[in-house]
Amino acid sequence: MRRRWLWLLLVAGALASAAAAWVLSAPRLRFGPEAAAQFENGDAARGRILFAAGDCASCHASPGQPDRLQLGGGMALASQLGTFRPPNISPDPEDGIGRWRGIDLANALMAGVSPDGRHYYPALPYIGYARMQPQDIADLWAYLRSLSPVAGRAPPHDLAFPLTIRRPIGLWKRIYLDETPLLPDPSRDAAWNRGHYLVEAVAHCAECHASRGPLLAVREATRLAGGPDQEGTGFVPNITPARLGGWSEADFVELLTTGRSPEGRQARSSMADVVINTAELPIEDRRAIARYLKAQPPRPTPRP
Repeated sequence: MRRRWLWLLLVAGALASAAAAWVLSAPRLRFGPEAAAQFENGDAARGRILFAAGDCASCHASPGQPDRLQLGGGMALASQLGTFRPPNISPDPEDGIGRWRGIDLANALMAGVSPDGRHYYPALPYIGYARMQPQDIADLWAYLRSLSPVAGRAPPHDLAFPLTIRRPIGLWKRIYLDETPLLPDPSRDAAWNRGHYLVEAVAHCAECHASRGPLLAVREATRLAGGPDQEGTGFVPNITPARLGGWSEADFVELLTTGRSPEGRQARSSMADVVINTAELPIEDRRAIARYLKAQPPRPTPRP
C-alpha cells in the first residue's frame, strides 16, 4: 500500500510539473490589440536607419543576388543546433509579411512570438530587440512596407528532433528574455546613451561578440569580449578596451565606415557585411557607437 501511494505521488508530481511547464512555456505577446495603433504611421526615413543598424539585410536578403533590399529570405545560417533559414520579410502578401500589422512586427521582434502564436527561435535576435523603443518598431515597420514585395517562401529550418518542438523556448525566454527598456542614463552624455542603445538593443553586437553558456545564452561576463563564431568557422574578436584599448573613437568610426582597422586589416566574413550596414548610418550614430565601445570596461577574451 505504501509503495502504491509513493507511485501515485510520483505520477501526480510529474503531471503537475508537466502542467506547470506547459503553462510557463506558453507564448506571451508583449502588446495586445489595444496597442495596435501605436505601431502604425511610423517614419520610414527613420526606419531605414534602424533597418541598417539592426543588420536586417544581412540575414533576410535573398541569397545569390546583389540587391540587399530584396528581402526574400532563405540564407542558410549554420549553427551547432542545425541550419536556420530566415524568412521572407518583404511586403509580399502571400510569402512575406504583407498581411502583417505593425503590432505583429512588434510582438515578433520584442517578444519572439509570431502572428499565429508560435515561439520564434532566438536565431532571430529578439533578446536585443526586446529592449528597443516601440516608436522605433513603428518606424521600422513603415520602412519595411515601403520596399518591393518578393515572391517565394524561404525553405524551412533544418533541425533535428526534439529541437523542432518550439514550446520549450518559452521556458528559455523566462530565464533570458529581458524586456526592460534601455532608458537614457542621466549621468552619461547623449552620444554614450545613443551608442548604448544601438550596441545593446538595435545592433545586438553581443550576439556575436560574446561566448555562450550551456543553454546558448550570452555569458554576461564575456559581453563584447568575443567568443566562438556561431557557425563554427572561427572566433569573433574582443571589442572591449582589453583588446582595443589603443583604438581611438576615430579608429572605431573608420572601421564602421570602411572596414579598415588601424593596423590596416580589412573586416572580413560576417563583419564585412555588418560594415555595409553601419556605413549607412549617420556619422553621429557611428561616433556614438565608438563612444560607447571606448567606455566599456576591459573584459578578458574567453577561451575558444
